[in-house]
Amino acid sequence: MSSQSGNIATYSGFGLGLRRTHYDDFLEGDVPVDFVEVISENYMIEGGRQMRILEQVRERLPVIIHGVSMSIGSARGLDEDYLAKLKQLEQRIEPLWVSDHLCWTRTSAHNSHDLLPMPLTKEALAAVCNNIDRAQSVLGRAMLFENPSSYLTFPEDDMSEWEFLTEMVRRTGCYLLLDVNNIYVSSKNHGFSSQEYLTGLPLDRVRQIHLAGHDPATADRDIIIDTHDREVIEPVWKLYAKALEMLPHLPAVMIERDENIPPLGELLTELDRAREIADRVLEPA
Repeated sequence: MSSQSGNIATYSGFGLGLRRTHYDDFLEGDVPVDFVEVISENYMIEGGRQMRILEQVRERLPVIIHGVSMSIGSARGLDEDYLAKLKQLEQRIEPLWVSDHLCWTRTSAHNSHDLLPMPLTKEALAAVCNNIDRAQSVLGRAMLFENPSSYLTFPEDDMSEWEFLTEMVRRTGCYLLLDVNNIYVSSKNHGFSSQEYLTGLPLDRVRQIHLAGHDPATADRDIIIDTHDREVIEPVWKLYAKALEMLPHLPAVMIERDENIPPLGELLTELDRAREIADRVLEPA
């Protein structure tokens, strides 16, 4: 386990992603959320209106910074300039925590800006763990990593995704961001049991849950595409309830919408449902 990892305390609450569409709502009113999450790369800047708004929101609410371009699965290691900018943001905002995805996004010469899938092999695991150790060393804190949605597997795979994540956590001391929608999407695309996935994870290391919607499969396409651009569907709500039953504590829970951003009220309605499910599932017997 990395000596740089440290411990992340549990934090129970319900939040939303802070998107430009809703800046005024957060600046002008008291939005009923416990925290907000922002995309790290959008704020890895020296200043400007966007940063000023984030700093104003941070005065009132805890902030999580969630990255999409660390490329923790890169075989060439991490981009040191990226890490320096992320560290600067982390020091400026003092976030609740810093997270990213189990994926790769770039080669030495090209950034795809897509969350590309990892081969689930011992060699890939070693590269990921080395990169996590480096990132956590630079940041001086443990990170959270999110399970991806995936649409293909590799012939070389020699473990399941939950086995990969479990060993990654054991070796590096990092924590997990459990995207329930992504588990559902991948289970349908690859035919595994979402229950087996949850059971196979070190659930005591989960610190956050994402809930989102996706583009469902159509009659001429069996693959479900994870779009995060619509409301959470019923099977994902059910899987969320199942996850809460299994977790040893209530983590931070948020609704994540990346495209087709609706009025704030619609997202708050979904967030209320997340609260209601948690209250029902966790109600003392």
